[in-house]
Parts: sequence; structure tokens; C-alpha cells
Amino acid sequence: MLGPPPGTRVFLACGTTDMRKGFDGLAAQVQTVLAQDPYSGAMFCFRGRRGDLLKILVWDGQGLILIAKRLEKGRFVWPQTQAGVVSLTAAQLSMLFEGIDWRMPAWTARPQATV
Repeated sequence: MLGPPPGTRVFLACGTTDMRKGFDGLAAQVQTVLAQDPYSGAMFCFRGRRGDLLKILVWDGQGLILIAKRLEKGRFVWPQTQAGVVSLTAAQLSMLFEGIDWRMPAWTARPQATV
């Protein structure tokens, strides 16, 4: 995945979202439920009920972009709260997009101490 430009804000919509929604439905949800401006340039992430589908909505200055990713195995890690919004860093977004637990990433191989 290409990372967001520096300074881009990233928001997760807590709870589940109807994944049948497209550009207009998700933009309306950003305005009504998250109380944010979908045309601000921020990235808004949504997850479906099953947890294997992620949609990201972002305005690039010319139009809305809708990115979708479905995991073949596993689930996207999501906050437990059922309402509200959570802010992420670009690094956390990259981990989320790869299916990694962005809340507390663990080393797969610990660095070796030099002697």
C-alpha cells in the first residue's frame, strides 16, 4: 500500500459499517456519525461486521478515493468500543492494512545484542 502524505490524519470509525455502502454512503457516515468533513483530506477507515473487509475513504483534492481490502485469513484489528472515532498514525495505518495488530505490535525476531 502507498502510505498517506505527511501530515495526513487517519481516523477509524468504531463499531461496524455496512460494507454495501459506497462513496456517498460512507461520506454521509463521516459527516453524520463521525462529525467530520469527508472532503478535508483525512483518511477514514471502516470495517465490516465479519472483520475481514476494510474500506478507506479519502479526498485527494479532485475527488473521493475508495480503497477496499479483504483478508483471505484473519481479521482486521479494531477498537472494542461500538461508537466514536479513533485517530491513527501513518505507521499504525500501514500495520492495520497488512492485518497486523496495530495496538501493540510485537517483534517477530528480537534484535541481537552486540558484544
